[in-house]
Amino acid sequence: MIETKTDQQEMPKQSGLFFSLLEDCLRKNTFVKLVLGKHHGQEAGLERISVRRLTLKDGESFSFLYRYPTRDITKNLLIPAGIATIRDLFSTSFNNVHLQTVTEDIQLSVNKKGRCNLQRGKTKGKSAAPQEHDREKERFLDLATPFLMELGITNAQHQLIPSMSRKWKQINKFIEVLDHALVASGLNEKEQVRVVDFGSGKGYLTFAMEEYLRVNLGLKPKVTGVELRGDLISLCAKAAQKLKLAGLSFAQGDIRSYTPESIDIMIALHACDMATDYAIHLGIRSQAAIIMCAPCCHKQIRPQMQSPELLRPMLKHGIHLGQEAEMVTDSLRSLLLEASGYETKIFEFVSLEHTSKNKMILGVKGVFSAKQEELLAQISKIKDFYGIQEHCLESLLRGGEIKWRKPGG
Repeated sequence: MIETKTDQQEMPKQSGLFFSLLEDCLRKNTFVKLVLGKHHGQEAGLERISVRRLTLKDGESFSFLYRYPTRDITKNLLIPAGIATIRDLFSTSFNNVHLQTVTEDIQLSVNKKGRCNLQRGKTKGKSAAPQEHDREKERFLDLATPFLMELGITNAQHQLIPSMSRKWKQINKFIEVLDHALVASGLNEKEQVRVVDFGSGKGYLTFAMEEYLRVNLGLKPKVTGVELRGDLISLCAKAAQKLKLAGLSFAQGDIRSYTPESIDIMIALHACDMATDYAIHLGIRSQAAIIMCAPCCHKQIRPQMQSPELLRPMLKHGIHLGQEAEMVTDSLRSLLLEASGYETKIFEFVSLEHTSKNKMILGVKGVFSAKQEELLAQISKIKDFYGIQEHCLESLLRGGEIKWRKPGG
């Protein structure tokens, strides 16, 4: 790391060099992020400001995330106005500004004696190790968003209610996954997006999806939450009406009986046992571009499983058999999705400290698989290996409108 120390008279020179480097990395498209730290301004509670680059309808912009102990505020500015704001904030309210580019770490700071230090060093690897002040994960929604207070996640001062901190993390992780899937599917370029959220419950994720699609991405979403419990439907519908969210609605029903007109994004989180299979089948049948499921329970496959002789010493323990049944069930679901033309991933949705149900199956529609016969053969071999006679999703697909063929048929 190269360090340049100057007295206070040299501060404008060092500051000018720093902002020249900032403008240069923006021109070369090597900007990664910027963080303002060591706050000394008059605004009470402000800890730091994180800045990232994004493209809005008005043009290339900076998104400023103002971090407070219990709330966040996001402000978006076009690049020229954003640079001017960073200059002003560093000169009046912060003693440290850290710029990370693809190839370099650049830090401008003022110490207690008023001396200005400019430090430059190569970024190690593809991205530099996060500094202490920049370890928190990016948040996709602002705590000042009205629905958060309406659903009891924040208070009237837009401060996060401590007991809802886990739900807040889950919401942001969900939106992060959705954001990547939207780009992969191309739905982020579509003006109107139709979403159905089965088992919407109290509507936390349903409201979050509508907010993100409408406000952050500038789309025209039509989001429907489907839930069996009438009291929750009434609660969510009243909140949506109060907030004047015309693109958000709620309906009473379940996965097996509710038939939407069309679906771009099908969500089913923690649908119990075969309800997940019915949800995936509905998504495939509706040609949804995105299918997101977090399975819950795996009761259908476990009683059918006959432990292969080699595995019997391991699977004689109930807990291991349950884990194996879960893995086999969801692996077959993934293969069936792939055979139906979806790029599929299985991954941890949120860490175990936030919820005991932490697996997600994500399918993004692509071209119909040229390897369908090979995939169906793999499914058949797995079923034979464990002695499985029936998998619900496979049965639904064979009896439905999807063009399926038996291996070799």
